[in-house]
Amino acid sequence: MDTYCKSALNQIGICVQTVVEIMRNLTEDDLLRRPTPNKYSVGELLEHLATICEADWKISNEATWEEMDEYYATLSYKTIQEIERGLFQNYESLIGNYRNLSEADLQTTTTSYWGVRYTRYEWLLEIVAHMYHHSGQLHAMMVHVLGKDPQIMLFE
Repeated sequence: MDTYCKSALNQIGICVQTVVEIMRNLTEDDLLRRPTPNKYSVGELLEHLATICEADWKISNEATWEEMDEYYATLSYKTIQEIERGLFQNYESLIGNYRNLSEADLQTTTTSYWGVRYTRYEWLLEIVAHMYHHSGQLHAMMVHVLGKDPQIMLFE
């Protein structure tokens, strides 16, 4: 694995660890809070965060909408413990997947089911951005909706 992939994966790992630290300030009841109608609850946002590493890997490998719909239908991270386990398992899976890619694989362009085209390396950068985007949302929900400031730096 090249240095750039290792660095990007390290940043995802930092984000995963930060999300876990934030979750340690939550109760199971907090997971049910929905700050805005028709938007994710705290638990749904966390469930989405737990799936990103695996889901975005599948998308980067040209999974169809139907395949992704089926993948999401098989998931159930409903408790804080299940979400934490999912975050770590999917992150470790992503590391293993990128570990096996050659330079040529990293430069191969793939197309998402909605038509976005990136190289596999660009997909990795997208995963970094996706994780940090939602961890920032989680932090804002905690502070502004739940009234719980986890006192955690979102970035090192």
